[in-house]
Amino acid sequence: MAIEDDVLVIGGGLAGTTAALAAAQRDVQVRLVSAKQSTLRHASGLIDVLGYTPDGDGPLVDPFAALEELPDGHPYERVGGEAVREALAFFDGVAGEAYAGSHTDANALVPTHGGTVKPTARYPVATAAGLASDDRDTVLVGFETLPDFEAPLAASHLEAAGAPFAARGVTVRFPGIVRDDAKITRYAHLLDRDEAVATATGESTAREALAETVRGHLEDETRVGFPAILGDDHADEVRADLADRLGVDVFEVPMGPPSLPGMRLEDMLYDALEDAGVRVTTGVPVVDYESAVDGTDADGSERIDRVVVDRNGADVPHRADQYVLATGGLVGKGVESERQRVFEPIFDCHVPHPTDRYDWFVDDVFGEHPYAQFGLPVDRELRPLDADDEPEFSNLRAAGAVLGGYDFAAEKSGSGVSLATGYVAGQRAGTEAGR
Repeated sequence: MAIEDDVLVIGGGLAGTTAALAAAQRDVQVRLVSAKQSTLRHASGLIDVLGYTPDGDGPLVDPFAALEELPDGHPYERVGGEAVREALAFFDGVAGEAYAGSHTDANALVPTHGGTVKPTARYPVATAAGLASDDRDTVLVGFETLPDFEAPLAASHLEAAGAPFAARGVTVRFPGIVRDDAKITRYAHLLDRDEAVATATGESTAREALAETVRGHLEDETRVGFPAILGDDHADEVRADLADRLGVDVFEVPMGPPSLPGMRLEDMLYDALEDAGVRVTTGVPVVDYESAVDGTDADGSERIDRVVVDRNGADVPHRADQYVLATGGLVGKGVESERQRVFEPIFDCHVPHPTDRYDWFVDDVFGEHPYAQFGLPVDRELRPLDADDEPEFSNLRAAGAVLGGYDFAAEKSGSGVSLATGYVAGQRAGTEAGR
């Protein structure tokens, strides 16, 4: 017997979770299945919309002004600017006070761990005091056992980039940690629990010992940036406690993977899924599908009847009225390639690409590589299109990095596209299933 739902979302990242939450608003039964743990924990936790145009202009002050100029086929062009705004408002409702940026259309400039500045539309409140538009002088603090964040180098990069403040970087020993392979969650838990640690002058608590270590490096600065390890379950409390002890504002600098801000975002979204009644099944890849017995809908489009999930070697059918594909792009293996072709592995949806694989890339390492835009073309309903620009299936929509027509890394638009297309795909799937 097939497991039955109204809407089935395939993929557990930002696009998939947003689609499931949006569909659940339509008072239908929603299930989310994913092959592995969410990729959100590898993300920065920042929600960008558009930092640079496809031509490389930027960083953009107003991303919405640039949306109107995007080429046909870009995911934002498919859903429209108003849908992007609605998706951000939807995210704001889920995030509550955990994220900032909803007060303006302008991008915020958020310093990252390499000393670069990322234009972003929504950002964790933990990063708010560190915005590059703030002209207060700054100290960045790195730790000897955390080589992923070189504070002096990041500070010099910020100044070289023209940040309107003086930045210094210092490297100190993190109290209670001596191994350079400690997981970032170890740092967070030490501060969450304010555990006892040994110091040169005796025993202290982790927060007081860290504040005492940093205090001696402060000069006239009024804000201090730490790598994003300042607690997990009690991050706001940890940050406020350190700020009170130091007498300055404290902020986090987003890190590369694994990422505590990404983990916090994941926890927030999956808590929202539970509250919305969405059924979540992880560790179960979708490996195949079956078409409806009658083959097609009235408009001639093929209709998916069920998908097949591999659960510990057993094929388990899952049937739904509507489906959303949010499995990621080339990195996430939602789009795959062989020597002769690029393809979508579950439904074998059409992925436009040159027939000669040497045309998939250019000689310049930093050039505009065609493969960066490989993905599914979709109509304005976000239904994947075949080679003749007809919908592959009448009841399948796609969202997030599986879509083609844009280079999320160059544009700094990855999470924004996932959010906007996930929201639209989920809403429309929920509406259709509820008819």
